[in-house]
Formats: sequence, C-alpha cells, structure tokens
Amino acid sequence: MQRSKQVVDVITLGCSKNLVDSERLMSMLDNAGYRVVHDPEGAVGKGHIVVVNTCGFIGDAKEESVNEILKWAAERSEGRISQLIVMGCLSERYRNELAAEIPEVDRWYGKTDWVTLAADLAKAKPGAAPYDRVITTPRHHAYLKIAEGCNRFCAFCAIPLITGRFRSRSVEDVVAEVKTLVAKGVKEFNVIAQDLSSYGRDLYGKSALAQLVDAIADVEGVEWIRLHYAYPADFPMDVLDVMARRDNVCKYLDIALQHIADPVLSNMRRHIDAKATRELLAEIRRRVPGIHIRTTLMTGFPGEGEKEFEELMEFVREQRFERMGAFAYCEEDDTYGALHFSDDIPREVKQRRLDALMELQEAISLELQEEKIGKTVRVIIDREESDYYVGRTQWDSPEVDPEVLVRKSVAMRKGEFYDVRVVEALPFELIAEPVV
Repeated sequence: MQRSKQVVDVITLGCSKNLVDSERLMSMLDNAGYRVVHDPEGAVGKGHIVVVNTCGFIGDAKEESVNEILKWAAERSEGRISQLIVMGCLSERYRNELAAEIPEVDRWYGKTDWVTLAADLAKAKPGAAPYDRVITTPRHHAYLKIAEGCNRFCAFCAIPLITGRFRSRSVEDVVAEVKTLVAKGVKEFNVIAQDLSSYGRDLYGKSALAQLVDAIADVEGVEWIRLHYAYPADFPMDVLDVMARRDNVCKYLDIALQHIADPVLSNMRRHIDAKATRELLAEIRRRVPGIHIRTTLMTGFPGEGEKEFEELMEFVREQRFERMGAFAYCEEDDTYGALHFSDDIPREVKQRRLDALMELQEAISLELQEEKIGKTVRVIIDREESDYYVGRTQWDSPEVDPEVLVRKSVAMRKGEFYDVRVVEALPFELIAEPVV
C-alpha cells in the first residue's frame, strides 16, 4: 500500500501579495513530496503541518494574525497537529516578541524567506522552477507580483520597514511567468506591487510599467490585465496610453490617494498636494475614457480637523470614484507618524468620519451602477450559485469590487467570457441577463 503524503496546510492572511508568496511556497513543498492544501479553516490531522502566513499592515490585520496563531498554537499544544510554522509580515517585524509569547510555534520565518522555510521542511533545496506556483484562486485568474518593497516611507505605513527597499523583477522574468500561467489556464492577470509607479526605476533608471504592460498584453491567451496599487506622485503617464490602446488592458486603475487636504497630505509625507492630485485624476480620465478608478482613503490621521475632513468629503462628492475603500488611522510602531505626531484624534471620531465617508460613497456607487442599466457588458464567470452565475466586468477586481449576478436562462461555464445586459443595480452588485 502506498504511504499517504504528509499534509501541509498553508493559511494566508492579508493581501494578495502574501497569497502569491504562499502559492510559491506550496509549489516548492509539492515538489518536495508533501500534499499541500490552502484551507483557511484548517483540516486538522494529527500528522499535519500548519503554516500561517501573517499580515502586519494595520492594527486589525495584526490582531487577526495573532488570533490565528493562537488558535493553531492551542491545536499544537494538544497534539492535534504535528508542527506549527509562522511566516509573513507580522513575523518579520515581531518575531522575537512573538516567539517569547507563543512558544508552541515550532519555527518562525520572515516575509521573504519562504524559500528557506521550504528548504528546511524538505531537508533539501526546493526543486520548483522560479516563480512556479500552486494557483489557489479560480484557475482563470491570478495575481502577478512584479516587485517587492517600497521606497516611499509614508508617515503612516510600516510596509518599507517590513519589506525593505523597492525591488523590481525584470520585464523578461515577469513575461516568462505570464506565459507559464497562461499555459495553466489563466486568462486574467491582476498586476500587483506595493507601488506600481516605481516599477523599473531600480533596474532601468526610469519607469518601465508601460513597457511591461505592453509586453504582457502581447502574450497570446492574456484576456484581461488589471493594475493595482499605483502611487500618485511620479505616476507613469505613458501607461495610460497603453491602457487606452490595448483591448486586453482593463480600463481600471487602483491608485491609493489617502487624503486631499494639503496639511494632512504633508503630514502623511505623500509628496503630492491637492492641486496636483486633481490634475492627475483629470488627466487619467481624459486619456482613458470610461476608466474606473479605485482608491483608498484614510480618516483620522494627525492634522485632520473637521475642516480637513469636510474637504475630504467634498473631494469624494466631486470625483465620484467608481470604487473606493477607506480605513481609520491606526498608529504603527516606528513609523514617521508614530515618532513625530501625537495620535490624538479619538477613536470614535475616526470611526464617525469613516462611517460618513463610506455612506457617501455607497450613494455615489449606486448612482454610478444605475447608469449601467440597459447596457451590455462583458463578464467573466467566477462561480455558479443556486439562482445565478456570478461574474465580473473588466472594472471589477476579485474580492474587493462589485460582482454581476447573471440570471440562469442559458448554461454558462466558469472561466469563460459572456455578454450580458444589466437589468438592475445595487450599490455593490449588478443584476444581468445573458445576451442570446
């Protein structure tokens, strides 16, 4: 009888960049003879190894990561799993403190030494090809990480302290991975980095984002390319020309703006002011008609009084962002903000402002969604539910953006594209019927 493989359950917390790291780790462990699973609930087995890939970006994420570690520490102490291993951003920043508090963890690794983790478990150098991955998303879409690190050092953000300086992958390296993923059935690529605007500057002495996107778009089988996490200062305008010209580059841009009031932007060390921000947004919309902009805003950073907050509200009314998220400021250890400002805005004030901002955005989102009623849009189908097929348009990134619920009048296949007609709109969903 063939001996069953030992199971490694990799649990990923936080962002899609973490997910890519987990997928690469899983590929290496698979090649080393383990049976790898990606089960957030954790299929507990006495011989199982659990790897928790942590997030350390903001307070809520850190709390979630600690609670996940503690949950599995209890399983480890009871002998229901054989090993507990922790990696990722939280472990990178607080490894010594966490190790002292949670001795049940067998091994600790940082953000970027998952290759060492795989080698230690395999007791040999991992055999996976560069950037080979076990795709954990639906097989028709994947995240494509083109760089690691950040040079911006915004006052509120600990990412540069965790990931180090910005490091681009070469255009050739990224395109080679795209070809590998297309061969596995991936059609949609969500391009990610801490700061897309800096891509290529360390390798080529100038931004190469437009060159990279053009090269990815040339790969046969690439249907959609979507860009995430651009930085407004030093934005590479030439990528807009590629977006306007290439049919398989989605008319979508994720660009975190954080605020609009000049005193707050200055305190945040964002290297851009309100006037330049508005000019940038106007130019983006001029060059790429129909583009959907996703942004992230923050309430409660030091220097945000009621006047500055009302300026932020007016900015959202004026810009009518198609997609928007927001969060309340949480002071992060050793950041410029923690070292130079007093976090003196009460939590309830931050939350009140956040709630008001999101209530305003919900109303704007509904109005923008209603403009799509009667229009025909192209969707990719992600899954099937009892009454609907669930899909997304080019303007919808997985997990964070609205979905399209397509009524079941004809058979549809997951991972395929279809034209549908929008018949009803909700703030964060569209209802559609197939075009037959």
